[in-house]
Amino acid sequence: MIKSSQNVKIGQDVIKIESEALSSLAEKIGEDFHKAVELIFDRSGRVVVTGMGKSGLISQKIASTFASTGTPAQFIHPSEAVHGDIGMVTSQDTALAVSNSGETYEIIQLIPIFARLNVPVIALVGRTDSTIGSKADIALDVSVEREACTLELAPTASTTATLAMGDALAIALLEKRGFKPEDFAHLHPAGSLGKKLLLTVQEIMHSGDDLPFVTDSSDVKSTLLTISEKRLGVAVVLNEEGRLCGIITDGDIRRAFEKDSDLFNKTAESLVQSEEPRWISADTLAINALEIMEKHSITSLLVYESEKKDSAPDGLVHIHDILRAGVM
Repeated sequence: MIKSSQNVKIGQDVIKIESEALSSLAEKIGEDFHKAVELIFDRSGRVVVTGMGKSGLISQKIASTFASTGTPAQFIHPSEAVHGDIGMVTSQDTALAVSNSGETYEIIQLIPIFARLNVPVIALVGRTDSTIGSKADIALDVSVEREACTLELAPTASTTATLAMGDALAIALLEKRGFKPEDFAHLHPAGSLGKKLLLTVQEIMHSGDDLPFVTDSSDVKSTLLTISEKRLGVAVVLNEEGRLCGIITDGDIRRAFEKDSDLFNKTAESLVQSEEPRWISADTLAINALEIMEKHSITSLLVYESEKKDSAPDGLVHIHDILRAGVM
């Protein structure tokens, strides 16, 4: 039975071997890497990434990273490519062929097809003097001294090195394109970063019949019912002309009850504590609205389509709306 210390040692050795492979890989990035970046940048089409087996899985990740960082890309399975999927490739594209051995038969079959389409090939190979490395326009060396697998069989350090080289290409292109966080957000609108950079208050605010309006002459009981029904923890008080008088929070009412047992005979106007409630414009980013709430220890903000007026607000945003949207 293997002792826990042996398992720990094996795990540490794997990490050490793979980290050494990455350190060695950094030294191999030179003029050919520069040429690969320039070639992809100068082409108007996509990067078509292809690989078999474990290299195929790594290829899919590389294609995904390219696509999400501003370089259009797609994965194409080499076996499916020679059975019709090559139709996805255009003469404006660049091929990125991934093969540790450099002798993957299915990819070797593709190289003359790429040539007929005038598609240049960049190879990520463990042997630059291999068939694929020799036939490629540019061959990037992703060789490793040894695999982390104790049997020296399963692709481990080699796949890690290949993935890292793909990341290096993608990030070099990201920088060259001047790709910004805002661009990343547009490609990741459902992610938290996308929402931080794109989601505005207007998209999540309460408006129309959902707003908790009461008049300054409303009694406290009806005001409390409005706060409860609208479930926003606040009532927006307007006068008879529809002008804003202020807001009342459920906390304001609780504190008032502690001091005044005759509160139910009073009007909403007497409870207004915030005659100048904080507000934001509808195009304010939700993340900025959250920062304002946290800074002032409040849970809601009035929203106006443009400039603040003395009239009723166009909307209201609650801290729960922002958190539910997944901004944080």
